[in-house]
Amino acid sequence: MNSILLVEDDLSLIDGLKFVLQKNGFNVDIARTAKEALNAVQNKKYDLLLLDLTLPDGNGFEICKKVRQSSSVPIIFLTASDDEVNIVVGLDIGGDDYITKPFKLNELISRINAVLRRAKLSNNVHHELHSNGITVNLLENRVWKNGLEIELTASEYRLLCLLMQHPNTILTRETIMNRLWDNNGNFIDNNTLSVYVRRLREKIEDDPDNPAFLVTIRGLGYRWNVIK
Repeated sequence: MNSILLVEDDLSLIDGLKFVLQKNGFNVDIARTAKEALNAVQNKKYDLLLLDLTLPDGNGFEICKKVRQSSSVPIIFLTASDDEVNIVVGLDIGGDDYITKPFKLNELISRINAVLRRAKLSNNVHHELHSNGITVNLLENRVWKNGLEIELTASEYRLLCLLMQHPNTILTRETIMNRLWDNNGNFIDNNTLSVYVRRLREKIEDDPDNPAFLVTIRGLGYRWNVIK
């Protein structure tokens, strides 16, 4: 049974969300402040975090940044703001999804299940991937380039694994979204994928403006080059 930490200070939402999550088979812990949330993450392993952006002593972005220093646990932001800047910031700092209030409870459960499915993609019978000086340890979710460790967000990590597992194969945007987000390609758009690709390039390429590993095939998608 998956464990979820719900970080929310609105009492009118907490009871309803907890009931629905438990009804759908999740163990749920509640944190009403940023301090409580960080203490909970330090003391217990969770399968997913639901983070409200506005908290009495901080915000969900701050929690996400601190969690990402040591964990790739999936994170979904819950917020009343649908401002595009906030969405991009949330995804860039390591969030896996972003849902605005008010939302339909069935949609929330679908998004949670989709994110959890994506997280399981890293479980592979092969313990390591190697290509072009880049090594991925699938058991530890860690990445090195030429012996130096690279810090990736959970989404960047899954994108890298998918591309390295299909070298010299064109993966269309639709294929990538279906594999990394959910079975129907919902809850994500091309702009968000472009953000992930751009951020990944900045971290793995010697010259991101002239990529050698992750190649864009105009009008089609992306390909991981094997360079000999």
